[in-house]
Amino acid sequence: SIQDQLGEELLQELINYCLSYIAKIKLPRKRGTFIEFRSGMLNVCPVGRSCSREERIEFYELDKKEHIREKFVADLQREFAGKGLTFSIGGQISLDVFPDGWDKRYCLGITAGDIISGFPSLLVLDVCFCIKNFSLSCQGGNDYEIYTDPRTIGHSVTSPEQTKQICEGLFFN
Repeated sequence: SIQDQLGEELLQELINYCLSYIAKIKLPRKRGTFIEFRSGMLNVCPVGRSCSREERIEFYELDKKEHIREKFVADLQREFAGKGLTFSIGGQISLDVFPDGWDKRYCLGITAGDIISGFPSLLVLDVCFCIKNFSLSCQGGNDYEIYTDPRTIGHSVTSPEQTKQICEGLFFN
C-alpha cells in the first residue's frame, strides 16, 4: 500500500501540501473529494471529483488554457524532489501521485509469466477520444510509461469505433 511505502509522516505532508495548494487556486467552481486515497496512489483533483459532467468539461477547458494541473505537477516535483514520488496528469480533471516505480508498468512484472501462448505483448489502447487534445501517450500523461514500454503494443485511438476496429482485428481475425 502507498501508506506502508511512504509512511504516515510523508503521506500527511503530501496531503496537506496538496490541500493548501488547491485552496489557493481560483476556479469557477470547486466540489468535494479533492484527494482520493487509493491503495497504490493518491488521486488529486483541483476541481473535486464530485463535480458534474458539465463542471468537469468546464474545468478541462480552463486547464487547457491555464495549465493548472501541469503547474501543480511541476510544483509538486520541486517541493517533493528526492522523496521517491512520481506525479502525472491523469484523465481530464486530476493528477496521480504514487511511489517511484509504481506507474502502470508495475503490472508488467507481475504478468510477465502469463504473457505467452500467442500474446507476446500486452495491448495498450490510448483512448484519447475522452481527453480530446491531451493524448495519454504523451510524456506526462498517466499512461505514457506503459504505452511506450517495449513489452506492450500501444495504439492511439480517437473514437470508440476505432477502438472496436483495432480489437476486432487483433482478437477476432
